[in-house]
Amino acid sequence: MEMTPPGFPRPVQVADLSGPQEASIWASCPGLGQSSARAGEGRDPLWGPYQQMVTGWAGDESVRFAGASGGALSALAAHLLASGRVDGVIQIEADPASPTANRTRISETPEQVAQAAGSRYAPSSPLADLAQYLASGRRYAFIGKPCDCSALRALSLQHPAVARAFPVILSFFCAGVPSAAGAQKLLAKMGVAEDQLAGFRYRGNGWPGRATATLGDGSTRDLDYHSAWGGVLAHHVQHRCKICADGTGVAADLVCADAWETDAKGYPVFDEAPGVSLIVARTRLGAEILAQAEAAGAVQTQPFDVAKLAAIQPGQRERRRALFARLAALRLVARPVPVYVGMDLRACARQNPIVRNLRNFAGTIRRAFSRPK
Repeated sequence: MEMTPPGFPRPVQVADLSGPQEASIWASCPGLGQSSARAGEGRDPLWGPYQQMVTGWAGDESVRFAGASGGALSALAAHLLASGRVDGVIQIEADPASPTANRTRISETPEQVAQAAGSRYAPSSPLADLAQYLASGRRYAFIGKPCDCSALRALSLQHPAVARAFPVILSFFCAGVPSAAGAQKLLAKMGVAEDQLAGFRYRGNGWPGRATATLGDGSTRDLDYHSAWGGVLAHHVQHRCKICADGTGVAADLVCADAWETDAKGYPVFDEAPGVSLIVARTRLGAEILAQAEAAGAVQTQPFDVAKLAAIQPGQRERRRALFARLAALRLVARPVPVYVGMDLRACARQNPIVRNLRNFAGTIRRAFSRPK
């Protein structure tokens, strides 16, 4: 993988590929498509299959504070280590050499998991060292974007060794990956030069937490979540993310997200508050792990009505409902589109008024002609 303008990692072919290698790429690359055939106790067109859906937070208040929402994802990963179910957790953390960028780490203790808590709105390639992980003979929990988890799940179905090495897959709701250029724009808005940075957090240390730049002299500059994400980073999300059918981690065992409160109009409220995570157990294994983590005090949970999810996750809701029309428009103008199987896109589109679908269709055609092929 090599970084290309405006700051996204892209694959570079360095040798000829065999037929089986090509076939494996086609079967596992989430950029080419995705399948969701597994059934849970419930299956919602917008949110996919699931066994259980609750809200909750980390039992450790320091983890709850440090995490992007209620720290539930970090708490679940730490529990997997403490219980001995896995030997390590593969996750993303800030790159010390470039604090707005990411690097992959293997956490072997709950304390190390907590050190990497907090969302990282920048490109990452957590499966780049897959061969190394397989060769180690160890068992890992994997925390990745929904697309990363889709690739890993597909590989595990092809190769038993991958399934043995990664017995647990964890994910989070994803609104898309901003470019490195987006992070530079965010620093500019905060009045910070890159060469001044000693550390950078996109979120966390509160809910939703503020984007915080730590300078070499120890001083800090910060910006509220709505201004940082909605005002800057969301405008630098790559095109492929905008036609993604899975921002909610349907291939994972457990998925966490923000369980926002809503105002009188039903829109999420981003005022600082004690963090609360949405926790979705998609598989029986995920439900089993969640129950064990709660029994151990790693997380605390409370019931959640799935009917409320569309209101507190409007970005995921609207993208899913619009996607069928957007893909149809791209096909009409002969642009490449992913192949989605079992993702309920027609059912999601039927939740939209016809006029809104037509607007999405027309808008996508207009943008397709204004964007280079």
